Amino acid sequence: MSAVMISTMVLCFALTISVAVSIGLASILGIQASNANMLISVKEMFASINKFPLAAIPFFILAGNLMETGGISRRLVEFAKSIVGGVQGGLPMTCVLTCMIFAAVSGSSVATTFAIGAILIPALIKHGYPTSYAAALQATSAELGVIIPPSIPMILYGVSAEVSIGELFIAGFGPGLLISAALMLFVWAYCKYKGWGKNDGDGRMPFGKATLQAGWALLMPVIILGGIYGGVFTPTEASAVAVFYALIVGMVIYREIRIKDLFAILRKSAISSAVIMFIIANAGLFAFLITRAGVPDAIGRWLEAVLQSPALFLLGVNAALFVIGMFIETSAAIIVLAPILAPVAMHFGIDPVHFGLIMVVNLALGMITPPFGVNLFAACTVAKISLDRIIKHLLPFVCVILVCLMVITYVPSISLALRDLVYAK
Repeated sequence: MSAVMISTMVLCFALTISVAVSIGLASILGIQASNANMLISVKEMFASINKFPLAAIPFFILAGNLMETGGISRRLVEFAKSIVGGVQGGLPMTCVLTCMIFAAVSGSSVATTFAIGAILIPALIKHGYPTSYAAALQATSAELGVIIPPSIPMILYGVSAEVSIGELFIAGFGPGLLISAALMLFVWAYCKYKGWGKNDGDGRMPFGKATLQAGWALLMPVIILGGIYGGVFTPTEASAVAVFYALIVGMVIYREIRIKDLFAILRKSAISSAVIMFIIANAGLFAFLITRAGVPDAIGRWLEAVLQSPALFLLGVNAALFVIGMFIETSAAIIVLAPILAPVAMHFGIDPVHFGLIMVVNLALGMITPPFGVNLFAACTVAKISLDRIIKHLLPFVCVILVCLMVITYVPSISLALRDLVYAK
């Protein structure tokens, strides 16, 4: 059964059939090959999405779309520009900083790409930056949307590997801040080298005025994350609070969302949520079948035999995840691989929360690597250029993230120090 499923899935990927359909078709053929009852497919697909924490996904997607339409993202850009926009290369640094702040409430890298990219990509081009550089920078910076909490991939990992989502969220701050700092340092040095961005400070608001204007937007992550870690509400409940807050700010305070805009926002959010949920349902069925076939145990034993130390195991997993992330959507990869790899990581003495951050950061790289990098497609859509044009400027950013990934992998305290402080046993 497992051979039929895996070969079918690989063949479908080669034929560029969508990930969800490929996984679902492979699962159905696996059930047929084992002469099992087809009702298993319905039961397991329903069970895969019938989990309370997954309710956070559509809410965070909706919150991100409300922020984009409601003027919150524009005010966050002005706030970030008031902090770092005055130096040479300040506008690219503004892009990274804004994505970091926006990530603290959106949970989605694609939402971050569209919301921030629609403002900053034209601004970067206007200030003389190459269009391909602006698109590559935005796609890379938006990766922070799934690393800094709240994060949809972290929710999926927590559900799949049975790990506390609250602990994953707070562990994400260290890696997120490390990657943000590394990207800002790199773009500053690169702009100095290239001689770009000498006039980036033009039109920059004073810090006080920008902070006052963005006050309601800046209060949003404080309420959401403060509520989670203060024990006021769970991460899932926080997603609903985020929607309510974004709706009130966008409609009542900033008054940039009109009643007639709501249908388009809800429709866009529903489609995005349905795509993710369809992937989760099919991946859940696939994971159930390969687990029943004993594949995870076999892979675990093989990894233990071949990679006989935690350091080698982490290096091998990172290499495999990097390649997998290029071809398989992040949500599907996490749901299929987390139940397989997390127990093996625990066998090697690796904290499951730390391993979850390694998986999320690594697979997030797949969002900015061809051929199926969703952030690349989103950034290219905003910049109105073809994918091949941004590869030259993308490679240095990928190298920066890879260096950060290695540091996160082999220095667990970056992920776990804050978690251990907040969740002291």
